[in-house]
Formats: sequence, structure tokens, C-alpha cells
Amino acid sequence: MPGLPVVVIGAGPVGLAAAAHLVERGIEPLVLESAPVAARSVREWSHVRLFSPWSEIVDPAAEKLLAPTGWARPDDTAYPTGGDWAERYLQPLADALGDRVRYRTTVTGVARAGRDRVVDADRDRQPFTLNVTAPDGTEARVTAGAVIDATGTWATPGPLGGNGLPALGERAAADRISYRVPDLADPAVRARYAGRRTAVVGSGASAFTALAGLAGLAGAEPGTHAVWILRRGLSAATYGGGEADQLPARGALGLAARAAVAAGHASAVTGFRTEAVVPDGEGRLVLVAEDGRRTEPVDEVIALTGLRPDLSFLSELRVALDERLQAPAALAPLIDPNVHSCGSVRPHGAKELSHPEKGVYLVGTKSYGRAPTFLAMTGYEQARSVAAALAGDTAAAGRVELTLPETGVCGGAGLFDAAEPARAGGGCCAAPVAVGAPAADSAVPDGH
Repeated sequence: MPGLPVVVIGAGPVGLAAAAHLVERGIEPLVLESAPVAARSVREWSHVRLFSPWSEIVDPAAEKLLAPTGWARPDDTAYPTGGDWAERYLQPLADALGDRVRYRTTVTGVARAGRDRVVDADRDRQPFTLNVTAPDGTEARVTAGAVIDATGTWATPGPLGGNGLPALGERAAADRISYRVPDLADPAVRARYAGRRTAVVGSGASAFTALAGLAGLAGAEPGTHAVWILRRGLSAATYGGGEADQLPARGALGLAARAAVAAGHASAVTGFRTEAVVPDGEGRLVLVAEDGRRTEPVDEVIALTGLRPDLSFLSELRVALDERLQAPAALAPLIDPNVHSCGSVRPHGAKELSHPEKGVYLVGTKSYGRAPTFLAMTGYEQARSVAAALAGDTAAAGRVELTLPETGVCGGAGLFDAAEPARAGGGCCAAPVAVGAPAADSAVPDGH
């Protein structure tokens, strides 16, 4: 709609990339960010090193926007931490966007002007209105021609419960449960886990990172031990692609977890779906599985069981979401973790991200819903395609401009299926289609 900005919700990596692509297209963006700085979520895992180098986590349109500011591109071959990514790229990008980024502004609702989700009449002709809470706490309303939701999933981690609900007793034990990869360089955090038994629940890169960190701590602090809780069985495929992974640093995470188990610093408990967390009477916690099995008492729990989107402020929009993943309906079959665990995700862009509500797009990790395989460059490609679609360039919107490195492991995560061995011969994905990734999932996603 002429004269109205495209509102981008969230100043994380993909939200800022979307704004840069809009600027490149001559479309005015307005980025609304609830935090006082850009990349708040990335900063919360600032201690975690990404498993992609700088060459794969800088968006091309963003770099063009940064060039006139004198920004110096980091060494393409270096692997930054989340803190490096935020300070050396994401915040400078937000600064280059200037007044187009509005901080301390929280979006509490999005709708069509004068239309709730029920009303059809002239719906597509109405602009969008966003209810926001301003920095001074007052409520305000912002009008937009289109809306790009790049709020990510970091703020809503999955619970311990194997059924997707909090385990019984999980809330009561909240002071002993963390949902983040611990920063063991922090003395207070280190003291929390040193010399203690810690249950690590999860099987992704975040769990690998936590296990490797605790194994390192065990070398300096006797008595430190990790109890690795897996919902599936243990096999070669459990540890990822290893040397077959086309992102070597990503493969190394799984190898580090394997080494932690082999060295005796971690013990694996398999086929365990947590139903309850109970105190043992001596100040420790016991996890109880759905089948009645109980772990040995542990002092701490680190739950790294995935993330999920917050859809509450989109309730008045007509968004079509998959009933399983809570991802856009057209995208969900391409990223379903029951089927995909490597670079077998086909190219996708504005078409797959569209909804019945025209002019609304979920991008970045938010677009993947509960699927765990999102990569940063996938989000950059989404941003490019969506900006092209909003500019009316259907040819560019439909074009695919990225390639995805394989993990070297195939087969979906499944639900109750038995663990399967990794296939021989290295990589397995028929047609690589995306490139680059933050350690988003090794600490979690894109500030996503």
C-alpha cells in the first residue's frame, strides 16, 4: 500500500536482513524491536560459537547497506561466537538502518484495520494495524502496508515432558532446570554444575554443546558428570554427520558429544520420555519416564528439547499453519522432522511462506515453527524472496538463490521409531538447497 511502511517485527538476523532487502527494493521498512538493542536473543547465547564461518552468516543486501558506513567485514574463514555476530554485524546493521529500527516497542496484536478475522468485506483493501506498547509503557497503534514476523522462537523453549507439556513437577523444580546451554566460563554458572550430576535432555546440536562443555568441566572438577536423556535409541546417527557433514564445525559438535560418552564423562539413558520430575528427599531430582523408569538422582537439569513459536499476537489474522509444526502450511511438508534431518529441504520462498491473509509473512525460525533444522542463510533467502514479492517482482520471488550443505545423516527424527544407523557413504541428500547456518541450534537460534 503506497505511503505505508512494511513493518518487520523483530530486529534479529533475519528481521534485519528483511529490512535491508526492502531498502534495496525501494520499500520503506519499520522494524519494531521489544529490546533496547538489536539481536537480543543472539546475545543470550553470546558464549556459543557458531558452526558456520562469517562467509555464511552475512546477508548480501545487508552488506551493501553497511558498506557506506565504513564497516569492515570480518575474516570469512573465522567462526564467531553469538556475541561476535551481534556486536560486529547485527548491531552495526541495525545502526545503518537508523530510525527505521524502533527499540523498546513490543507488538501485542496485529489485525486488518476495522476487520477482525471473521470479516470478509473489503478485507484485502484494508491496511494492517499493530497494537504496540511504547517505551514509556503507553499503548499505541502502528499502520502498515504489510507485515513480516521475524520474532523467532527463542523466548519459548520446549518443556521436559515427552508429550510436549511440562512434566509433572517441572514448574516446582524450576530453580534447578535450565533451558539454555550453560556458559561455563561464567564463575557463577560454573559453580552451579562443577562436581555435580546434571541431566541433559535433548538430542540436537544444543545438547551436543552442553555435553561437550560439561565433559570439559569434568576434567577440572572431579565428580562432574552428565546424564544424557534421549527419547530415541543410541546409534551412530545419534551424533550427526561427523566428518561427512559439509559444515565441519557442525559435525564436530556430534563428535565431541560422542567423545564425552566414550570418556565416561556422560552416560546415555535411551528411549526415555520424561513424565515427571520428583525430589528424592535429599535435595536432588529424579526424572521419571512414561514407562515408569527412573533416573539416578541428579543435581541439575538442562532441558534442550527444542523451541516453539509464539502465535498469540497473530490471532486476528488469517494465517494457515500446519497442525503439527505450527509452520506455514505450504512449507511444513518440506521441513517435517519426521522426514527431514539433513539438506533435503527443497527451495522455498515467498510462495511457501504466504498465507490466506495477503501481505503477511512469517520468516526466520518463526517460519519453521517447531521444526529444528533452520539455518541462517535459509532465512536470508526467505527475506530476499519476500521483499521481491512485496515489490511485485514475481520472477525474483520465485527464483532460488541458495544451496544447503548436507549433514551427512538422513532420516527424520520420528516419534516412536527405533534408532537407525547412519547410511554409509557420507552425505545423503539428493539435492542440496540452502547454505550456511548459525550455531543457532547449538545454542539456539537466530535471535531469532
